[in-house]
Amino acid sequence: MVFPGLLTSTSTDRTRTPSVRSKSSDSNLVQPEYIYDEAQLPCLPPERPDLRELNNSLEALAAVFPDIQIEVFRELLLNFDGESRLALVADALLKNRVTWVKGRWRVPDKETAQPEAIPKAEVFKSKEYKRAVQNLAWHEFKGLSRSTINAVLAESNYSYLEARQTLVTLSSKSWRFTISSLFFRRKPIATGEAENHPLVSWRSTGQGSITPTIRATGSAELDRELYDTLVAPLKEKDRRDREDRDRGLAVILNNEEAEKADATHECVCCFISAAFEEFTHCNREGHLVCHRCVQHSIKEAVFGQGWQSSINPETGTLKCLSSDGDGCPGHIPPDHIRRAMEEEKMGAEILHRLDCRLAEHSLLASNLPLVRCPFCDYAEIDDIYTPAHESALRIKSDSIYNLFFLVLCIGTLPFVFPFVLISSFICLLLSTQQSFGDYISVEWSKALNRHRRRRRGTKFTCQSPSCGRMSCLSCHKSWKDIHVCNESSLVALRTQVEQAMSMAIKRVCPRCNTSFVKNAGCNKLTCPCGYKMCYVCRADLTDEGYRHFCDHFRPEGDATPCKECDRCNLWESEDTEQVLQAAREEAERKWKDMENRELSGTERAFLETGVAANRMDVSVERVLFSGRIPALSEVLDLVVETLFV
Repeated sequence: MVFPGLLTSTSTDRTRTPSVRSKSSDSNLVQPEYIYDEAQLPCLPPERPDLRELNNSLEALAAVFPDIQIEVFRELLLNFDGESRLALVADALLKNRVTWVKGRWRVPDKETAQPEAIPKAEVFKSKEYKRAVQNLAWHEFKGLSRSTINAVLAESNYSYLEARQTLVTLSSKSWRFTISSLFFRRKPIATGEAENHPLVSWRSTGQGSITPTIRATGSAELDRELYDTLVAPLKEKDRRDREDRDRGLAVILNNEEAEKADATHECVCCFISAAFEEFTHCNREGHLVCHRCVQHSIKEAVFGQGWQSSINPETGTLKCLSSDGDGCPGHIPPDHIRRAMEEEKMGAEILHRLDCRLAEHSLLASNLPLVRCPFCDYAEIDDIYTPAHESALRIKSDSIYNLFFLVLCIGTLPFVFPFVLISSFICLLLSTQQSFGDYISVEWSKALNRHRRRRRGTKFTCQSPSCGRMSCLSCHKSWKDIHVCNESSLVALRTQVEQAMSMAIKRVCPRCNTSFVKNAGCNKLTCPCGYKMCYVCRADLTDEGYRHFCDHFRPEGDATPCKECDRCNLWESEDTEQVLQAAREEAERKWKDMENRELSGTERAFLETGVAANRMDVSVERVLFSGRIPALSEVLDLVVETLFV
């Protein structure tokens, strides 16, 4: 909210921050032309009831179907009307999910935290927001037709920052830009970083400095989005740089005053003289050690080979760095270490790594069973609570396989018992630490723990504030309902490839937001809502029709470019095969980077056929007819799952 008297722009001096203009008789709010401070951002208007209902339905569908992209929900919610649209969409997805999804599956990234249910760029936008985005795009990309800009904005759900990447690419290929660059020497429009972004205007503050600003768009929501994305990071970076410069200047002045007063001290490690504020000391002999030596020692301990020689993991302290020949047994306390590391540029991150390593040492020294998050360093005690009435195992005999297996196990006991006695006697003679019977006992206890864990459930939620992801305790993969353990990552690979190939050739109608893909025919596409567009450049063909395309004679279906004009070819296929191949290779490359391995022949065959190897389950049939000798853990798991409730 902005009050009269705040800085507003003037028409006489465009290079200076707007001057103060105030009228005592006018109490209306004034919207500045340029926004350079968060206090100038207008308040967000209340969300309309229909828009709030659509976004609430979007959140509900995303929670129920977390493996489907948000774009599918938006299309279905717009296609269905009435108060029961949420129930109709959910019913349609439950009955025929594949038909509606069309390969647009949502695959979580292993390296990121648990994704939010609805990203801000995926929600339904208000008409005012869409109008402001259109005006901003029309003003910046004057070399593109408005129909092309509207089509690109519709594909990105009117998210300007996401659509701008595509608009920049299209603008650099347009004939208008080619002509203007030749005659007017215009530079190509680049995406750029925040400080060089075309939407950021650097304006004078009137005090010998400049500040980043953005031009007001007329939409409070869009102004706040652009400010948070472009201006706020620049102001935060400027604040940190200013604090670093002030801190460095303060240290220099303090050292100069200490030298004039002959009040400097010498470091017992590097023998550099400095003011007393730049030192810490050990808790035994009081040796003075400068902060720079403490920083170097901590970094070497965390990232190098100095952990054993510098850190005492029992107390979490730094050993004294004195270079005396006797070797000081003192330590530098943790609070002194923290104060020294605060002056380091990456001090907070280094301290966090130090704390994690100390915590890891404490966990290992405790010898407690731990459950770890596969995505971060979080760990907690693996405490499986078993009620008293469930501690005793109960035999089940509800099938013929269970009875047969029970008799088989009991019948083999007389033959196994002598072998256990002989092996135990041999182990005692050879002075081994563990006999065969002890080994069986340990493995049996582990099998019982796995059985109790399966009864309790394998879903694990990380409690770290920076992670919070859900995983499976059995296969250590990311959890999603309904979760299947040990599911091949090829399913994720195939989904990513299909999704990338679909997004590469997809078009979106800017009028009704319907997605479609051209399989055959010409490039004049007609949406069911009546909107006509060019498949190549996305231009609006409602008024122009076939006149938009090249009218020189050519055989029907000829996709070669015309040599006499630069109009779109009615039969041009935009080299779909090359676009799909590039999208496929990019998806495979991301999957390889995520999995840290190459595709095998079986995995490449899976991409072509869609058939993967059957997943092996724990059952009597698998043990009897698998054709291989199962591991002892598999046999014990089978015994526990088959015989006991």
